[in-house]
Amino acid sequence: MKAKLTANKSYVIGEISPRLYGSFIEHLGRAVYGGIYEPDHPLADDMGFRKDVLELVRQLNVPIVRYPGGNFVSGYNWEDGTGDKSKRPRRAELAWSSIETNQVGIDEFQEWASRAGCEVMMAVNLGTGTVEDAKNLVEYCNFPGGTKYSDLRRANGFEKPFGIKTWCLGNEMDGPWQIGHKTAEEYGRLACEAAKVMKLTDPSIELVACGSSHSGMPTFGLWETEVLRQCWEQVDYLSLHSYYGNRSGDTAEFLGCSLDMDRFIESVAAICDYIKAIKRSDKTMRLSFDEWNVWYHSNEKDKQAEKWLVAPPLLEDAYTFEDALAVGCLLITLLKHADRVKIACLAQLVNVIAPIMTENGGKAWAQTIYWPFMHASRYGRGKALRCVVECGSYRTARYGEVPYLEAIAAVDSGELTVFAVNRSLDEDMELELDISGFGRLELIEHIALTSEDLKAVNTAEKPDAVVPSAGKTAGTAPSLEKHSWNVLRYRIAGR
Repeated sequence: MKAKLTANKSYVIGEISPRLYGSFIEHLGRAVYGGIYEPDHPLADDMGFRKDVLELVRQLNVPIVRYPGGNFVSGYNWEDGTGDKSKRPRRAELAWSSIETNQVGIDEFQEWASRAGCEVMMAVNLGTGTVEDAKNLVEYCNFPGGTKYSDLRRANGFEKPFGIKTWCLGNEMDGPWQIGHKTAEEYGRLACEAAKVMKLTDPSIELVACGSSHSGMPTFGLWETEVLRQCWEQVDYLSLHSYYGNRSGDTAEFLGCSLDMDRFIESVAAICDYIKAIKRSDKTMRLSFDEWNVWYHSNEKDKQAEKWLVAPPLLEDAYTFEDALAVGCLLITLLKHADRVKIACLAQLVNVIAPIMTENGGKAWAQTIYWPFMHASRYGRGKALRCVVECGSYRTARYGEVPYLEAIAAVDSGELTVFAVNRSLDEDMELELDISGFGRLELIEHIALTSEDLKAVNTAEKPDAVVPSAGKTAGTAPSLEKHSWNVLRYRIAGR
């Protein structure tokens, strides 16, 4: 099979925001307790954080992590997770039917984020919470001192403000499953008023309003339109969420899921531009795709899960090699929209639909999806280039015609990187690169993620079942193995 990718130095989509490679930690299952935090673990540090997990997170170069939810945040009192740990209340956590011990809250999480080398993307409770609660949390985190909540932070041992700059105005508020579910009109008004007092407390912050929980919502489109009518002037981003899974067992169709993400982004961007036009605004609304991943393996098991436990194993998908290919395609799609999508969060980071898994008291390891995410985060920097892909395609019932090649190019600091997925389940692909305007290119390396077994997984016993290896490129003629993820790194050597 042959394919061609054409790109030109002058045809730039946009600057790639480092925050495109964000992630998410929710008080759900073992994401926090037994994930990032396990004080009795042999590798726990002085605050109880697992050092093996921290090292795996650092290797991903995650710049920002959304916290503390997710559905969890809509019933959360942030003050429960501050101050003296011995006095913190245990709560019945209604979103996930668990017991929340509050041994980790914003006091601890902001320190974990610092040790992991990332920023916090903080969500406020707009389910059961109020405008006043949102204002108080910003004051606690960011106000220097001399007020009730900033002095409470200082009394809790944190003299300097946390300096959290990015805030989510609730979570999935259009979902009937959400605690405090609201109509678009109700949420838009509340988000507008919360945004005003939050920015009065700290004018430097940026705010993300809730878009639809997913593109299949009955109110999708109408929700975005009404919410933006209400709070356009106050917010800086609109959120998108989407999860994918091979429920039918059709791998070829599953690997076309990035086409759905592409259409979703284009639709939301169009709605934003419609509101921009009718408001006669000069502002272009940026997008925050702050929940995305493959999620389906654990669904049936989770239905049988025992309720009201502390940190029960929930949403613990064991990711296959084909899931890694799908994640690679989704990453490429996010890069194709680098001009509008300026924040994205792989949901989540540890144990809960995550690239990193742990055993309580035991090992930590990288799942299959860890590798394409790490490669994109490390090498997908600088500017995304608009590419023309010429290749064959195959027909699917769900996504229509799906091209065999999914690819994008990025240029940064004297390097050109091509990310490519060969979706063919049967044939290797000879890729012709027509890259104009760069002069001579020298291959640095071709990284490939391949496996004969599409259902292969990494486990504690076999953590290296699916790991990257050297690809088959000779010179400038890449060969992409059947069903493979590829990273082609070139040094721009001049003319």
